[in-house]
Amino acid sequence: MTQEELAEKIGVSRQTVSKWELNAAYPEIEKVIELCTLFSCSMDQLIREDMGVIDESYSDIRCEWVESFRYLQYAVVSADPEGDAIGHVTRWAEEIKIEAPRIIGWDFPTVSQEQINLFHMHGYAAALILEDGIELCEEGMEIVSQPRQQYVALTIRQPFTSPFHLIPNAFKVLLTYMKANGIKARYDKAVLSCFERVYTADGVEYMDIYVARE
Repeated sequence: MTQEELAEKIGVSRQTVSKWELNAAYPEIEKVIELCTLFSCSMDQLIREDMGVIDESYSDIRCEWVESFRYLQYAVVSADPEGDAIGHVTRWAEEIKIEAPRIIGWDFPTVSQEQINLFHMHGYAAALILEDGIELCEEGMEIVSQPRQQYVALTIRQPFTSPFHLIPNAFKVLLTYMKANGIKARYDKAVLSCFERVYTADGVEYMDIYVARE
């Protein structure tokens, strides 16, 4: 198949296909799906099982069991919801005297278009993971239990070097991988459908992205 023929089939220019072949540019997620369908292959096969083809910041995709845990959740809509939510649960950790708090978070869509366009507001929820033995909390601190659940996950290296590209695209990569491999996402109130966790190892910042699977 020539570059022109492939370009015509998936609705791009021949120059775009040439850039893909030369690794000068990478296909958008939607085009990756079309290519997988066209060539009857999985996403892993298409990109040679190397997520670095999409972005060197991403690890390989993995399926991982997350053991049951309990957490305190705080959600907020603001101009800086991630910072506000994480700051709030961090203060909770200080009050409960947790020295090395484990915090996870996720976006939520309960924001109007007016809040987004006029006031640049978004929604975010943060959760403080509770260690065994912590039972008593102040009023308003509701403990939520999460059962053991399997997730599809990947790790981003230095996610905040380009957060508006790396983090949203990581979720797209996971969902595309799941679609290409026939893995259904789980969306119900029994478990967190997705979340992210930031941590530092050997002086380097990382973010784990998790999407629940059925």
